[in-house]
Amino acid sequence: MRHIHSQDHAQTQAAAAQASTAELVSALVQARQTILPKRLGGPGPDAAQLQAILAAAGHAPDHGCLLPWRFILVPQQARAALGDAFAQALLERDPLAAAAQQEQAREKAFRAPVLLLAVVDEQCGDPEITPSERMVSAGCAVQNLLLMATAQGFGSALTSGKALHSHALRTLFALRGSERALCFVSLGSVVSRKPVRPRPMPAHYIGTLVPGQGVQPWTS
Repeated sequence: MRHIHSQDHAQTQAAAAQASTAELVSALVQARQTILPKRLGGPGPDAAQLQAILAAAGHAPDHGCLLPWRFILVPQQARAALGDAFAQALLERDPLAAAAQQEQAREKAFRAPVLLLAVVDEQCGDPEITPSERMVSAGCAVQNLLLMATAQGFGSALTSGKALHSHALRTLFALRGSERALCFVSLGSVVSRKPVRPRPMPAHYIGTLVPGQGVQPWTS
């Protein structure tokens, strides 16, 4: 009898722990919000915090264990070079860009205490693993990183733009021919934030396959 009661107690404790974990995860996911780099300031993550943030990315799904993505840290001493690459990327698109426009492009490199470039390799390893699968893996790695930063109390943002495809930026980061620059990841303390935008309900983005009828609206 005692053994049965002990099992029941253990199962109850396990169920309570699972419910608590689910609540924490739900709160964390809902707390993540894009904070534009211009709204991020110091202090940024310290060495130990950044290590934990980056380690979280390593738990992303990765078909074939290819590790088809990587992150490149852009420290403060490299920001001027990145700024020059942004200005050169602008000139690649618009040779007549004014000096003020070039300076505005340079300034973007100096926002946020921590700046990372996310890169995906579309051809490394098993050729049967398609670029789309690699992109999904990279996206999961980025989300893991953002959630860990949120858990530590930091703001974050993803930024992209035409400069990612420029010769100047690819040269600065020494990207291989099969590699694609996906986005920049900015991390830092939240200086100011906008109101949280409304999020779509599951019914807005989930459907149910009904053979012969296609995809029908999903109801909970």
